[in-house]
Amino acid sequence: MVKIPVGISACLMGDEVRHNGGHKRDAYINGTLSSFFSFHHFCPEVGIGLGVPRPAIRLLATDRGIRAVGSRDSGLDVTDQLVGYSREQFPLIEQCSGMIVKRASPSCGMERVKVYNDKNMPHPEGSGVFAAAIMEKFPLLPMEEEGRLGDPGLRENFVQRVFIYHRWRTEYANELTVKKLTEFHARHKLIYMSHDQNRSRELGRIAASARNDNLEQVAAEYIALAMATLKKVASRKNHVNVLQHIQGYLKKQLDADDKQELVEVFERYRLGEIPLIVPITLLRHHFRKVPDDYIDQSWYMNPYPEELKLRNLV
Repeated sequence: MVKIPVGISACLMGDEVRHNGGHKRDAYINGTLSSFFSFHHFCPEVGIGLGVPRPAIRLLATDRGIRAVGSRDSGLDVTDQLVGYSREQFPLIEQCSGMIVKRASPSCGMERVKVYNDKNMPHPEGSGVFAAAIMEKFPLLPMEEEGRLGDPGLRENFVQRVFIYHRWRTEYANELTVKKLTEFHARHKLIYMSHDQNRSRELGRIAASARNDNLEQVAAEYIALAMATLKKVASRKNHVNVLQHIQGYLKKQLDADDKQELVEVFERYRLGEIPLIVPITLLRHHFRKVPDDYIDQSWYMNPYPEELKLRNLV
C-alpha cells in the first residue's frame, strides 16, 4: 500500500530539536505506525530560527491574549513568528491526512498546555501556537498527541479517522458525484453507527439530500459531521448494536447453535471479557461461507490494515 502522509512533531521521530538538544522519540510511532504512515516532520521553534539548544518558551496570558514567550525572559516574544511559520506550512499540511503532535508543548500541544498568569501560576488550559493554527485552518484534519496514543481506544480512534479522511480526500472528494457520496456513506454507515447512532442517521439524511445542483454544499456539511462523529470514541454498547445489525444479514443462513454462539460472544464483548477482534473474526468466518455484497463493501469489518492489531485491545 502507499503510505498515508501524516504530519508530526519532529522530536517524536527522534530529531534532536528539543530546547535542551534532546528528542522524544516514540517507539510506537517509529515502529508500527511508520509502516503505514509517511511522516512529515515539523519543529516550529527551530523553524523560526531559535536554534538548538535554545531558551525554553512558555505560554503567558497577557492583555494582548496568550503569548509564547521566554520562560526566563518574557521579553522574548515569538508568538508572531510561530504564527507566521504555521501559515507557511499550510500548503504541506494540506497534503496530510493526519497530524501527531507533542503533548504539553507551547508550540505543538493540542490542549491542556500550561498557560501562566501574571503571578507565575500555571493553568492547563491552552493550546500550542502551531497546533492552534492548524486546528483553526484544518478543522477536519485528524490530530492527536503522542501521549494519548498510549490509550488503546484513543489510538484506534485516531488511526481509523486518518484512514477514513485519507480515503475521502484521495478517492472521493476530488471528483465527487452524487453516486460517489452515496457510496461513501453506505460503506462507512456501520462505522458511524459504532460511534453515534443518532449522528449516523443524520449523516444518512444529509447524503440522501444530495443533488447535482447542491452537491458541493451537501458534501461539505456531510464530511464535517462525519469527522466530528468519528472523533467520538466508539462504545462497546454501540459496537454490540452494530454487530447485532450485521448478524441480521445471516439470519436465514445460521442454525440455532451458530446464532446462540454469536449472542454469547457479543455479550462477552459487551462485558469487556474479550476484545472486539473476537466477534469480528467470528462474523468474518460466517460471511466467508455466505458472502453478502453490502457487508463485503462495508469498511466496518476491515477499516484499516489488520497488521495494526488495533481491535485486539478495544
